[in-house]
Amino acid sequence: MESPPRVPPPAKLGWLDASRGIAALVVVFDHSSYTFMADFRRELMPQFSTSRYGIMVFFLVSGYIIPASLERRGCVRTFWIGRIFRVYPLWAVVVTVLLAASLLGVAELPDFGRQSAVTVVVAHATMLQELLGTPNLLLVLWTLSYEMSFYLLVVALFTVRLHRQSAAIAVILAVLSAASVTAGAVLPASALSGLVGTGPLIVCASIVMGLAICCASSGSPVLRVFGGVLGGVPALVLVPFNGTVPLWEGLVILAVMFLGTAVYRAENGQSTWCRTAAAAVLVVGCAVGSAYWSGTDDHFARRGWIVAFLLAVLTFAVGLASRRRRVPPMLTGLGTISYSVYLVHPVLLAVIDGTIGRRRQDSLVLEAAFFAALLPICLLTHRCVEAPSQAWGRRLAARVRPGPWHGAPEPPSPARESGHPARTD
Repeated sequence: MESPPRVPPPAKLGWLDASRGIAALVVVFDHSSYTFMADFRRELMPQFSTSRYGIMVFFLVSGYIIPASLERRGCVRTFWIGRIFRVYPLWAVVVTVLLAASLLGVAELPDFGRQSAVTVVVAHATMLQELLGTPNLLLVLWTLSYEMSFYLLVVALFTVRLHRQSAAIAVILAVLSAASVTAGAVLPASALSGLVGTGPLIVCASIVMGLAICCASSGSPVLRVFGGVLGGVPALVLVPFNGTVPLWEGLVILAVMFLGTAVYRAENGQSTWCRTAAAAVLVVGCAVGSAYWSGTDDHFARRGWIVAFLLAVLTFAVGLASRRRRVPPMLTGLGTISYSVYLVHPVLLAVIDGTIGRRRQDSLVLEAAFFAALLPICLLTHRCVEAPSQAWGRRLAARVRPGPWHGAPEPPSPARESGHPARTD
């Protein structure tokens, strides 16, 4: 019989909010600097990739809390309900606003080439569009494809009871990343889409994903295992073979998320700190080595990526070490609205670029003014969209929640949770 994980009280999760809040600000600066501080950006990025710093912090936080969310519930069905009501409502609002801005002529949509509107819609509905050869409606949506892949893998491991092997999985993925660089394995962007066609791949992946979630959420133990394993297949195939980031970086992203899970397990007594520390050293070493030996081209600044990655790990480590200290309310509040900050800011920037245009000279004043305008909007979207939708998800999950799995006792009442780039329900 497997007892539910110990869930820290909300006050002890403030460091996750703070980490996510800091990461959100850095990501906003990364994108807004194109508009307001282009010269400074050109000098900074080769030395420090702000975008990679922010997303790596988000991935570490997701890795820490998402498996805890599933295991606390002990139920795949309520896990997916929580995820859907947490991620999709604001995503739908933001996409709708972007489409409306495009129709009004104040924002531009990406070029989808010969892809039909149906395939673009279906690919985005799965949130796997980045891994299905479809340009993202918003640039930031690419990270949600890796988030969804991680959800599918976490459910797969949970259904076959391998979910506590997080440290080993993180190391395996990191070693495969380093091995791919050593072997000189280089795949073109969206390689699988080029081989089988984008349309057929989208149809196949969406059917598999829908079937997997339905089966894994069923009441039959056999179907649960089948659905869980089936859902892990597209994640394991698409991340290494159909991403737009290099093969080694896709594997590093997954390794980083499972490293976050390994830290959670050590914190909750499900693993040892020595084992987790060893895994961290190996993951960081393989990631840095992969980035270093992959070389430098027009789209990849080796030093900038390595510095950003190491600082992201350091940020997470400092937060973890300070987890018993009081976190400033401003940082926890920023972490609370970080999903809104992450999704709303590119829409605002798209409208600014489409109307006023980008600055020819750096303007720190306008950069600060953008932040000052953005945060109140994000507070509003959190209160009007995120919070109500999460409440609806909790009520629905309470209605459909079956008996606890594996004969485990009922889990404790929900604590506040975090995830990339937002908290769970």
